[in-house]
Amino acid sequence: MKKKKMIKTAGLLLLCLLISACGKMIADEPFTPMPKKEDLRSTKQKQADNKAQTPVQETKKTPEQTPPDESLSSDPNLALADIETLLAGMSLEQKVGQMFLARCPETGAAESLKKYHLGGYLLFGRDFKDKSKEEVIAVIASYQKAAAVPLWIAVDEEGGVVNRVSRNPALRLTPFASPQFLYQNGGWDRIKNDTAEKAELLKSLGINLNMAPVCDIPEKETDFIYDRAVSTDPQVVQEYAGRVVAVMNEGKMGSVLKHFPGYGNNIDTHTEFAYDQRPLETFKTRDFLPFLAGIKNGAGAVLVSHNVMTAVDDRMPASLSAPVHQLLRKDLAFKGVVITDDLMMDAVKKLMTEEEAAILAVLAGNDMLCATSFEVQVPAVIEAVRSGRIPSAQIDASVRRILLWKQSFLKAQD
Repeated sequence: MKKKKMIKTAGLLLLCLLISACGKMIADEPFTPMPKKEDLRSTKQKQADNKAQTPVQETKKTPEQTPPDESLSSDPNLALADIETLLAGMSLEQKVGQMFLARCPETGAAESLKKYHLGGYLLFGRDFKDKSKEEVIAVIASYQKAAAVPLWIAVDEEGGVVNRVSRNPALRLTPFASPQFLYQNGGWDRIKNDTAEKAELLKSLGINLNMAPVCDIPEKETDFIYDRAVSTDPQVVQEYAGRVVAVMNEGKMGSVLKHFPGYGNNIDTHTEFAYDQRPLETFKTRDFLPFLAGIKNGAGAVLVSHNVMTAVDDRMPASLSAPVHQLLRKDLAFKGVVITDDLMMDAVKKLMTEEEAAILAVLAGNDMLCATSFEVQVPAVIEAVRSGRIPSAQIDASVRRILLWKQSFLKAQD
């Protein structure tokens, strides 16, 4: 019983730590009420209380964990709460849910967070259309309040053709300009100022993760990714990725390097199936450079595209390919969170069922899945773990990386 209580207490302390830090991000509306000073107890006192308890027979653990008691206080001195203990106290359902960065549903969003234990929501233009700043803040705050573990609230706010937030004039008078335009009309100073302003605006709304920067290097102006890229020059894109990640870190905004291994001159995988037949050496001397710069400067995540990288795996899209993920982990030495591109894109959807796509994405080595159909994909992954198809140790490794990313990032909000 003593061990069980310690596990539960450590897990709750980490949750409280994350929750209290996350609350600072939501424009003057706290995530959960802070305890009074007299309610706080020192670590030594808690340990003494534990020793004084009379052991009782431990009851059998139920499959579904009880939501954390939010009345429990967290001691500020316990900043380094034990993630391993938290993991040990999580159910399989809670662990798998953390691995999903879900497209925010139009209805029942708060209920879905509780039911599926999601790791975060990815917001699109419809989530901001015709809303005031106050309305956006309130909605996002309600999502955080519904979650046991603080959420990543993510958007694609690249600038130029991809803006979810700044297209709403109530949130910004004009949409953010493209990185390419900024670089050509102001250089690195303008890139820096724009990145800092983006971070400040998103943070003021309760958004803590921008799915940027774009690290792709197009070859020519007619390439699909050209309008979203900063340049066709590898050295410029490399410097851009490193600089943007550094500024985002300074602004306490989460970053995601995309789209590994690099689009190059490939077609749009939102609607097509793309084979990238370039040699591996081209990737190593060109496409990987921006990702390496972003990783070096502390990017928390890398998003993997659905292109088929034939030099490494000529059968599966990169997002579902274990060899491609091994390349990212070993050759680029990336130790953070790996995220799929949207599994609803045609490059994946035309190949297999939504359930199978989610299972293969986990088996390939992704830690988080960008998913629209999470209602069927979360149960599919859970069943694959229970049947032994997905090793439970792999789930633990992914959730550990996710929680470490959340913990280290949210601690930086203080």
